[in-house]
Amino acid sequence: MLDYAEPVTKLIDEFKRLPGVGHKSAQRLAFYLLKATPEEADRLIEAIREVKEKITFCSICNNLTDVDPCRYCDNPTRDHTMICVVEEPYNLVAIEKTREYHGLYHVLHGALSPIRGIGPDELKIRSLIERLRPQDDAPEVEEVILATNPNTEGEATANYLSRLLKPLGVRVTRIGMGLPVGSDLEYADEVTMHKALTNRHVM
Repeated sequence: MLDYAEPVTKLIDEFKRLPGVGHKSAQRLAFYLLKATPEEADRLIEAIREVKEKITFCSICNNLTDVDPCRYCDNPTRDHTMICVVEEPYNLVAIEKTREYHGLYHVLHGALSPIRGIGPDELKIRSLIERLRPQDDAPEVEEVILATNPNTEGEATANYLSRLLKPLGVRVTRIGMGLPVGSDLEYADEVTMHKALTNRHVM
């Protein structure tokens, strides 16, 4: 069996650590970089370095951002009486594509999963509750839309949040099932996502 040179093997191993990248995909990526010009490789290295150095979490909604607060939280034209709760930052992007929702967001960075050891303390739930408390200089939040993924973990998270938030006097709604059960928001097209938002219901 032919072994690759150690730097190539190391690069393949690092690519294999990425989600959804198997051994063959890792090999293809490694050999693509080997064929790339030094300038192309430098651009990739610089892009990775810039992301790690400049991207942080918004101190209000936990979204990925290069400015704090992020452009959604800092936008006075958005509806500050509504908060849409999503699991991951890329779920927020799927909702924004519809151009139908103009409220604020809150990113949990995951969903409840006892099997994987993810409980309420591992999610950004405490900061969500803080946002629902009356603030002197901000409009009162009237509605929280639970837009977690329509799978087992997402449903469990939505049910938990509903029970937690209802006593606070806020209207809690769940996105409608324009999304198929068992799927992820990142794969939803604009029309499906629009229907899901339109058909949200009170929990």
